Amino acid sequence: METKSKDNLLRALKEKGFSKEIINAFSKVKRENFLPEKLKEYAYEDTALSIGFNQTISQPYTIAMMLSLLELKKDQKQKMLEIGSGSGYVLALISVIVGDKGEVYGIERLKELANKSKKPLEKYKNVEVYNRDGIYGLAEKAPFDRIMISAGYNQIPPKLISQLKDKGIIVAPLSEEEQEKSLMQFKKVKDKLILKKEVPGFVFVPLIEE
Repeated sequence: METKSKDNLLRALKEKGFSKEIINAFSKVKRENFLPEKLKEYAYEDTALSIGFNQTISQPYTIAMMLSLLELKKDQKQKMLEIGSGSGYVLALISVIVGDKGEVYGIERLKELANKSKKPLEKYKNVEVYNRDGIYGLAEKAPFDRIMISAGYNQIPPKLISQLKDKGIIVAPLSEEEQEKSLMQFKKVKDKLILKKEVPGFVFVPLIEE
């Protein structure tokens, strides 16, 4: 049953036009490893699932869309940062896409989640998780080629803009609205963010601040 569910999910993502690199990552990374025991049977349903502490693991379609907007490249020495890394699932997907030459960092504000995510991420040698407030970024590892914010917010935190390389890309769900967000892709050009793409109609848990 699990194999059939995973095959159905991969087929659905392929039909939506996502790249073979993204489909391959979803094929290789076991989503169930990043879920509570009681929810493992639902791992390959295309829906968001609770990971405790009022947080969720995002819907696979939503994750695939964000990965697509990041425009990741394999086998280049790129540095990636995810804000709100939660269970670590997206970090694992990014690790597979960029390959061994990439450096993948996650910031998770909730200590319990940050610590819990480290176990299923052990096999991904280019991934590191930090427990801190994401709006301040990760200055000691900056600058980054790509930054992804995996929680709803109303603006891009200034510290993250300063830690993004020129011509780097940042993807975030933004809106003044409490619930529905638009996925926005920005490119940094001469210290300013230029909006390149906007995809509306997504729901995210809010970004947690101190």
